Amino acid sequence: MNTTSAGPAIEAIGLSKQFNTVHAVSDLSFTVPTGSITGFIGPNGSGKTTTLRMLLGLIAPTSGSSTVAGVPFAALPQPARTVGAVLDSLSLHPNRTALGHLLVYSAAIGVTDERARHVLALVGLEQAARQRAGTFSLGMRQRLALATALLGDPRILVLDEPANGLDPEGIAWLRDFLRAFAESGRTVLVSSHILREVEQIVDRLVIVNRGSLVYQGGIEDLRRSHSARVLVAASDPARLALALGAEGLTDAQVLPDGRLAVRGAAEQTVAGIAAAADVKIFGSTIEQVDLEQVFLSMTAGQYAAQHYGPPLSQQYGTDPFGGPR
Repeated sequence: MNTTSAGPAIEAIGLSKQFNTVHAVSDLSFTVPTGSITGFIGPNGSGKTTTLRMLLGLIAPTSGSSTVAGVPFAALPQPARTVGAVLDSLSLHPNRTALGHLLVYSAAIGVTDERARHVLALVGLEQAARQRAGTFSLGMRQRLALATALLGDPRILVLDEPANGLDPEGIAWLRDFLRAFAESGRTVLVSSHILREVEQIVDRLVIVNRGSLVYQGGIEDLRRSHSARVLVAASDPARLALALGAEGLTDAQVLPDGRLAVRGAAEQTVAGIAAAADVKIFGSTIEQVDLEQVFLSMTAGQYAAQHYGPPLSQQYGTDPFGGPR
């Protein structure tokens, strides 16, 4: 990603929102660096959409504040030219064509009809320009909503569950699209309740649960903080665990299948300690870190209750997102 030293593209400072007796968001603070793709992750009902609506000035916070491009959203002189947002792809007029829908919005924000046609092609809907939105699949509606957000040539995109309704091919397209957008120096904040949907897209994470911050930082930092385990099939797992503990490797537990799971040691180290303790090793494997499992452990309880084309640069040049305006 093309992260720069500029100030944050988005900043939330102690945001809280209470609806009657429900605390939807509680003292939430985080930043979205310029030039990054930041994943805003949390279970359904964790306050993500409420937070995005506060950032975009659609609802007022009970307390706290936020900035977009360094100022409150309401102070932006031309909001559509700074930030584009997709919070709901279901509000399209069913009898309006894709192009007709975009022309209404382009007139409202003062961009040309040519710009509307450009963004329609940018999201792969050029052939559906005269098709009524009411006949679109959910994935096509997502693309049209994204095209609407791009009309003002914004520097920042805010997307709420953009992969909803997309098939695997559509998710791959979205991943490539957002990467190209960020690599052009722009910024993306993308929310999801499924980490695997955005794991290969984002370089930073903001994880929330029950309206509060759980984690903020790089995705690789999160991965490193939950090191992989060595799974060992041994003749005497309990004896090996004691030998490892004597060497300071106390994070070892016997799994239901009889293997010993050891964290914080290489396979060779475990094998050496086992040999010294006269414990036979029948085999060992490295268990890679599953970030989705890390996410589930961070949001345990709430989540469990709810869940039983060619590169753009080749088509449009080095800055495909600018185009006609």
